[in-house]
Amino acid sequence: MRDTGLQEAIRAAGSVSELARRIGISQPSISSWDRVPAERVVSVESATGINRAVLRPDLFAAIDSAAADETDIARAQEYALLAVLLARAPDAAFLERLSRLRGDPTALGVAHAALAEAAGHASLEQIEREFFDLFIGLGRGELLPYGSFYLTGFLHERPLARLRDDLRAIGIERAEGQAEPEDHAAILCEIMAGLASRQFEAPAGSDQKVFESHMAPWIGRFFADLERAESARFYRHVGTLGRLFIDIETEAFALPA
Repeated sequence: MRDTGLQEAIRAAGSVSELARRIGISQPSISSWDRVPAERVVSVESATGINRAVLRPDLFAAIDSAAADETDIARAQEYALLAVLLARAPDAAFLERLSRLRGDPTALGVAHAALAEAAGHASLEQIEREFFDLFIGLGRGELLPYGSFYLTGFLHERPLARLRDDLRAIGIERAEGQAEPEDHAAILCEIMAGLASRQFEAPAGSDQKVFESHMAPWIGRFFADLERAESARFYRHVGTLGRLFIDIETEAFALPA
């Protein structure tokens, strides 16, 4: 039986098939859910507008400023944005929201403004084709956004096993029916969004451990590759945003506690 949060998401999307389309997975996958899997909460929230605290009240609650300061909330929002963009091509509603992003004079702010401008000028068909060419392809996409591939040259290798062990230790389990491995860039960004906002019940410092052990060794290179990818037009701006944000995270975690 579907729980209330999942029912609300399906109602907001209009149907199971429409929710599946919006988050880029198959309809049977969603039909097998009895609740929204933890690693899909950010994507479902973005696709439907249903707050994560409604989708999974057992995992999320209203952000308590005593638990997460403004910097951590901003970090979580940045990770959530990257997670959605890397998980699927944006639909019309999300593209319109992207076009309203505002920047500031910082390098990251300029990247936000450039992404907004690109979203305002791109067509859905163009972005869908670009996403396909970059990440799916005929046989394989131009880029493979997986930690194991970047670190070993192969998929489903030891880096993925180590990641699963560390996630299990902090209470994050793989969802049944999840097609992508946990070392996919989108899933790691979703996990970091929950950890940065303190909305996952994980030990203090878990975000730093996941970042330094499972993201820092490779994901900056992935975003740099995305910037330079032959198929990237709109997505080169996602690459720039991700690369700059990862640089900021790396520097911040290197500061003395």
